[in-house]
Amino acid sequence: MQTPYDIAVIGAGVIGCAIARRLTLDGARVVVLEKAPDILDGASKANSAILHTGFDAPEGSLELRCVQEGYREYEAIRSQLNLPLDRCGALVLAWSEEQEARLPALIAQAHANGVDDVAPLSRAETLALEPNLAPSLRAAFRVPRESLIDPWSAPHAYLLQALLNGAELRRDCAVTGGGFDGQLWRLETAQGAINARYVINAAGLYGDRIDALLLGSTAFTIRPRKGQFVVYDKSAARLARHILLPVPTDKTKGIVVCRTIWGNLLVGPTAEDQDDRTTADLDTPTLEMLKQKGAEILPALAGEEVTTIYAGLRPACEYKDYQIKAHEGRNMVTVGAIRSTGLSSSLGTAAHVARLVAGLGFGATPLETPEVPHMAMLAEEEARDWQCSGNGGMLCHCERVTLREAEAALTGPLAPNSFAGFKRRTRATMGRCQGFYCGQAVQDLLNGRAKA
Repeated sequence: MQTPYDIAVIGAGVIGCAIARRLTLDGARVVVLEKAPDILDGASKANSAILHTGFDAPEGSLELRCVQEGYREYEAIRSQLNLPLDRCGALVLAWSEEQEARLPALIAQAHANGVDDVAPLSRAETLALEPNLAPSLRAAFRVPRESLIDPWSAPHAYLLQALLNGAELRRDCAVTGGGFDGQLWRLETAQGAINARYVINAAGLYGDRIDALLLGSTAFTIRPRKGQFVVYDKSAARLARHILLPVPTDKTKGIVVCRTIWGNLLVGPTAEDQDDRTTADLDTPTLEMLKQKGAEILPALAGEEVTTIYAGLRPACEYKDYQIKAHEGRNMVTVGAIRSTGLSSSLGTAAHVARLVAGLGFGATPLETPEVPHMAMLAEEEARDWQCSGNGGMLCHCERVTLREAEAALTGPLAPNSFAGFKRRTRATMGRCQGFYCGQAVQDLLNGRAKA
């Protein structure tokens, strides 16, 4: 008989990775089940990479609590994990009389949410901070602690720490059924049956379907929300010092213009509801709209070159708040409808889930001296491996990825299982040439690794 795991986490997006880390450090024997060939292959593969303060989250919401707890923990652990943080701050910009009239209420909401360093700015003060903004700007306010991070090295670090401390990861391992006998869950998967005392549903875009599969019903319905992005070449990053935010609506935070941790500048996302849970199609009219919107905010952007375009899906549902629930008598926690703030909230969400699991009866002894991974630094403005001797030379010149970095990414318990997974770990082929020069070298490296 298989020795049961303490906890099975379904889904290896950023939320599942953070939950696996938290519960492993708390002393649990954890297995993570991911249906895709690699982790971060669903909603977590595409986002705007902002670490939010929660200044505009619904007051008193679970989302707000998780975002703020997650922000604090990221700040506390990022140095030991070697994760980047660009404390650039954000500006919420008003371009019309109606938007300007809404700024005081948004500032009051930020203060009510505990983000008390938010302050209004006049048009002149804003243009002094961001001289490349269009002169039609009316007013703004600044959120100093909104920051930029790496959206992939963070969850990789979370799951890698879990694996180094005893957790297991099973990829290509879709959950196809399961039942609970009052003591143990028996999950049917593409790799056979798995027994666990507790189950965490962190299945993202399929969270409602996993609930229906395992519990017989679901309290929410995922309707994916597509976001399309345009990414400009690194020369465009000089045009913006802050994250440039619109006045949000009830549906979305709106279209953002901001730098990335890798030195580019992006515009997006859109907010397009759809039924398809797997495909995020790009369409030319929408991408042209994004470029036009970016140029309306930063007129000089019209003369900059686009490096790439991409789209992602967010697991939105009919409710505005996160759908996180412990199922009494079933030893299961659902972590559903984690929308655009999932990257920011992941560590806080994991802590909240750990408390819920404890409330269901789970207890263990936390690890006293857990192993801590040291991630490769990919941020443009930080010290990088290409600046060090003995790095083996360049694999990807656009993103300055060395052969030593590439080979390191291909080793260890979280080595990639796909070309896309390798890209997310190293950024090779993600630069200006989009793999035109280095793509074959990357593929040859992966082929050689597969044969080894």
